[in-house]
Amino acid sequence: VIVIPVEAIAGAEIITGWLPLPIWEIGAVLMLLMTCVNLMSARAYGEFEFWFASIKVAAIISFIVVVGAHALGYRSPDGPTFWHLTAHGGFAPRGAFAVLAAVTTVIFSMMGAEVVTIAAAESAEPARAVARMTSTVMTRILLFYVGSMLVIVCTVPWTQVVPGRSPFTLALDTIHVPYASTLMSAIILTAVLSCLNSAFYVAARVLFVLAEHGDAPHWLVKTNRRHVPNRAVLLASVMGFAGVVAAFLSPSVVFAFLVNASGAIIAVIYLMIAVSQVRSRRARERSGGPPPTLPMWLFPWLSYVAIGAMVLVLAAMAVTPSHFAEFWASTISIAVALIAYALFRRGRYRAATA
Repeated sequence: VIVIPVEAIAGAEIITGWLPLPIWEIGAVLMLLMTCVNLMSARAYGEFEFWFASIKVAAIISFIVVVGAHALGYRSPDGPTFWHLTAHGGFAPRGAFAVLAAVTTVIFSMMGAEVVTIAAAESAEPARAVARMTSTVMTRILLFYVGSMLVIVCTVPWTQVVPGRSPFTLALDTIHVPYASTLMSAIILTAVLSCLNSAFYVAARVLFVLAEHGDAPHWLVKTNRRHVPNRAVLLASVMGFAGVVAAFLSPSVVFAFLVNASGAIIAVIYLMIAVSQVRSRRARERSGGPPPTLPMWLFPWLSYVAIGAMVLVLAAMAVTPSHFAEFWASTISIAVALIAYALFRRGRYRAATA
């Protein structure tokens, strides 16, 4: 839910460069637009996401081709520029710990990849769709994320990277692509709107499932004639608007805490998913159940590697100054959530046995 106001404000900040209006007004309009989209149908969400994704994919492929051609020496006065990988202090000049600290940021940039499985669950063949989408995630990360980062570091020396400035824009400026800043702002806005659209979709579906299992108010189970959990969508919208108001009234205290509190939570969620996968697979094997539709590669060792990696990421956050506030804000939030859930379960148990 925190992602909703964060993405709305991020999109508003981009638009204010073209349209001089208050950020909170533009953010509210963007949220209202995405609320309407998600109230239509799952198909409407998919249509918008298809066009958002098409623009993003076309942009990143074009970026890799153009900047990659320059790195190979095309129209480069210095010839191929792959030497940037080992120049300026050698490969990984800040050492292994700096790489580990950067991994935490990379993990958060990948947040949302699991959305495809939630959307696939509403398809005609959920198991087949989830298996197909899951198997393509790694390929997409390698091509779009690792590929784009590779051509960037081959084109721009890491010593010239400016904090707060898009490395994509910097790479395009380095090879003298006209209107690079405006072009990247438009593409980033598309990505932000895609994240906002998906945040609404996921928040509403999670609230709906929680209500079905009795872990959220039962009135959220209600759907409209298009099978959209409209009450859950509206509740997600209300909470998102509350986040925008918090960002406007108290950006450095309340909103900053909310953003920081979501930092390590995604790593904890991924850790819980990996542990649950191991336990459920073991239980299936003991009961003699059918094999999974999408068996885990190198089970259980790869699952243990994932668990260890998430623990390592959380440990790195605890000792990295740039992630210290996120780690402790997330820890406090998780502790509060666990206490609230324990009280909720106790109250429900007493009501059932009364």
